[in-house]
Amino acid sequence: MNQIDLSNRVAVITGGAQGFGYSMAERFSDSNATVIIWDKDADLMESLSLPKNTHTMKVDVTSYKNIEKSANDVLQKFHSIDILVNNAGIAGPSFKSWDYPIDEWQKVIDIDLSGVFYCSKVIVPHMIKANYGRIVNIASIAGKEGNPNAMPYSAAKAGVIALTKSLGKELSDKNISVNCVTPAAAKTKIFDQLSQEHIDYMLSKIPRGRFLKVDELASMVSWLVSEENSYTTAAVFDLSGGRATY
Repeated sequence: MNQIDLSNRVAVITGGAQGFGYSMAERFSDSNATVIIWDKDADLMESLSLPKNTHTMKVDVTSYKNIEKSANDVLQKFHSIDILVNNAGIAGPSFKSWDYPIDEWQKVIDIDLSGVFYCSKVIVPHMIKANYGRIVNIASIAGKEGNPNAMPYSAAKAGVIALTKSLGKELSDKNISVNCVTPAAAKTKIFDQLSQEHIDYMLSKIPRGRFLKVDELASMVSWLVSEENSYTTAAVFDLSGGRATY
């Protein structure tokens, strides 16, 4: 494993109690960052065997006020937020677009897209003040291609890609980078929300013939949140195993 230096950096990872988020927390910890996991599942966080210098906070990314308070708590205790990974997300149930329940649509949009905006809106001003920051948004190949029977998830992730490009350009005159990754599916608990038909469809689209491993995503993101990534911003990094066509 290549060693990325995140010494003296404070990282917030939303949805960090499992899957991609927890793998990134482990990798950032190995790179000597102070890591704060934001997740709404308090019981799950309580059960974790946390890596060194890793802390947990119960946070609902759909609540702007909750995010404001949580960010202030982190700043008061750790004095900075140098790294933000907007990872929290849900897949939502599988329906044809015209049959999709309105409440389920809104739930996916609130977590997967609005949550990214809220966290960025709260934390970016502190990064501007410090003239340093690294933001990575976890989008999806679905945001590029649009998965059938997953319209809200696909639309939300497309929104995350566009948000990343807009915010990255707005901050390009500062030592702050904003990028996103578009992973193919990985075998995480998000699969529990999907039908077997949908899972089989996703696998059939991946030329490598397997799902992404969570540590493969963590490796890419670790570089993106490091000081070494001093130039690239407003960019989209593919992790689709060859599926992406652009």
